[in-house]
Amino acid sequence: MRRRLIQSTLAVVLVVIAVFGVSLVIVESRTISNSAQERVDSEALRLASIVDSRILGDEDVTAEILRSQVGKEQYAVIRIPGKPPIELGVKPEGDVIHYTADGEEGETVTVQEPRSTVTREVGRTLLIIGAVALLAVIAAVLLAIRQANRLSSPLTDLAETAERLGSGDPRPRHKRYGVPELDRVADVLDSSAERIGRMLTAERRLAADASHQLRTPLTALSMRLEEITLTDDPDTVKEEANVALTQVERLTDVVERLLTNSRDPRTGSAVSFDLDEVIQQQLAEWRPAYRSYGRAIVSSGKRHLRAVGTPGAVAQVLAALIENSLMHGGGTVALRTRVTGNQAVVEVTDEGAGVPADLGNRIFERTISGRNSTGIGLAVARDLAEADGGRLELLQAQPPVFGLFLSRTPPPHKPDDDLPMVR
Repeated sequence: MRRRLIQSTLAVVLVVIAVFGVSLVIVESRTISNSAQERVDSEALRLASIVDSRILGDEDVTAEILRSQVGKEQYAVIRIPGKPPIELGVKPEGDVIHYTADGEEGETVTVQEPRSTVTREVGRTLLIIGAVALLAVIAAVLLAIRQANRLSSPLTDLAETAERLGSGDPRPRHKRYGVPELDRVADVLDSSAERIGRMLTAERRLAADASHQLRTPLTALSMRLEEITLTDDPDTVKEEANVALTQVERLTDVVERLLTNSRDPRTGSAVSFDLDEVIQQQLAEWRPAYRSYGRAIVSSGKRHLRAVGTPGAVAQVLAALIENSLMHGGGTVALRTRVTGNQAVVEVTDEGAGVPADLGNRIFERTISGRNSTGIGLAVARDLAEADGGRLELLQAQPPVFGLFLSRTPPPHKPDDDLPMVR
């Protein structure tokens, strides 16, 4: 493109120079020729006037007297009746410009000038026009190069930006070029880069959340299935199968929740639910895992509390806290319920060493992890808690106490929910 821009600009300039240059050469050549002829005519008339005045005054008309009246490159012949011709200057060779003037006393004056003088003047004019044309061509080339760089460099940058987008690097460049059309393209590419970046972030977040959130129910489900394979008691098999079905339902809820959060992490489906049921469900799911580690999990506090939120999301938050205590804590894990103001609080604590002092509340960041962990469990748990208007906090670092705060105020009734759907 750069070469084409330079070539097209140079072609336009050359055409303009050719059209106007040739016209100017023709006009100047004619002007110089006419000026030379007028000069010769003027010289002949002037000499004739001088000769007339000397004849009328009975003065001598000789070559010595009139030689100074003729130009350096001119040749003059004066013919007076009854006298020999008087020649002034050197007679030119080749083609000449001449003119003959008649005097009042019958004399004639012929002035000649070599046409080479006209040729030299035309040549000098052509050199000047050629020099101007060359300067114009050089200026046009420099301008074309500058303009080509101004247009081709942005296009190269935009092509590189589009290539980076295609290769999975959605960082916007926020670079503008002072050309409205190119700046518009850059705006569109930057907007696309930001959208692609948000989409990739959402996809990566969904993958990370899924890898963490699905692991817990799958682990619990596999443990239930192991219990079934290790027993021959039909009642135990039935009980464990029912728990496994509950785990499958919870796993389905986890998947739906993850997909919902990937589209809009603030889209909640909060309802009023019995908090005891969710806690007891978690205790039943995690007791086998704690027994295998020689530890216990218990609950205490205020009973029959109703909270507002999504039961599946609350179960996932508690599961993340319980698993965190299993992996990083020690001793007995306790789930305590209490009421503060208009909120129901579930505290999860254990007898382990707690959260390192250098982490503190940074433990909820996605890239922060205690040890041998993905570093996303508590971050996902906090997102789930906040999705329905709750919050998850670290109340105490040593021993660790995490608090899940849930509103007790029922969600506002939406009148539109009772209206029939209009099709």
